[in-house]
Amino acid sequence: MENDYKVKLDIFEGPLDLLLYLIKKEEIDIYDIPIGRITRQYLEYLDAFKILDLDVAGDFVVMAANLIYIKSRSLLPVDQQPPDEAVEEDDPRWELVRQLIEYKKFKDAAEQLQRRELEREGLFSRMSAQAEPVAERPLGEVGIFDLINAFSTALKRMNKPEDLREIFEENFTVSDKIDLIMKMTAAGVALRFSELFATAASRTEVVVTFLALLELVRLKQVRARQSEEFGQIELVRAENRVLA
Repeated sequence: MENDYKVKLDIFEGPLDLLLYLIKKEEIDIYDIPIGRITRQYLEYLDAFKILDLDVAGDFVVMAANLIYIKSRSLLPVDQQPPDEAVEEDDPRWELVRQLIEYKKFKDAAEQLQRRELEREGLFSRMSAQAEPVAERPLGEVGIFDLINAFSTALKRMNKPEDLREIFEENFTVSDKIDLIMKMTAAGVALRFSELFATAASRTEVVVTFLALLELVRLKQVRARQSEEFGQIELVRAENRVLA
């Protein structure tokens, strides 16, 4: 894969988005975050970023350090915790909870404004004589964290231990896998995410295939969607787009 594709995503959200995603996915009470559990899962995502060699913001590492610090403080008795002038409460999680709640308010407000804008566009737009039929079921676009979660699951299914640092020595490339994914989605039929890795012979091949998928998503050649939150991911060819 050397001198081939270097995947750089412009679809990443920030560390607070990842925490909110994990809280929602695990059905965790935002006011009572199990800091050990959420820290472990957060670090698993950072491991996935490292395996994929993705160019992520340093804010993710800063948040990881903050979570580890909060976890270490929570393990100590109150009378043995180090003094922290910025924290008024005994529970070291509260500052993080405040940040998450405040961020969620702005995020929800932005999403509501976006929905209203889409609704207004629907009200004032004219129907084309060749309008496409409406899908039988609503399909939501898949976010980067859903894709990373599905990738981690696929990687764990490979029982063969392998040094992923030798990824560049494999016979297949990201370019090869891009061509394969485009062929697999050419018929216009939705491809399940798990089917993409059904014939993968190694962990390295899973990584290369996933990097190819991320590149196609970034280039808007392939769309990833779900019929329900945290459900099965489907891959479809984007309409009216040709890979340069």
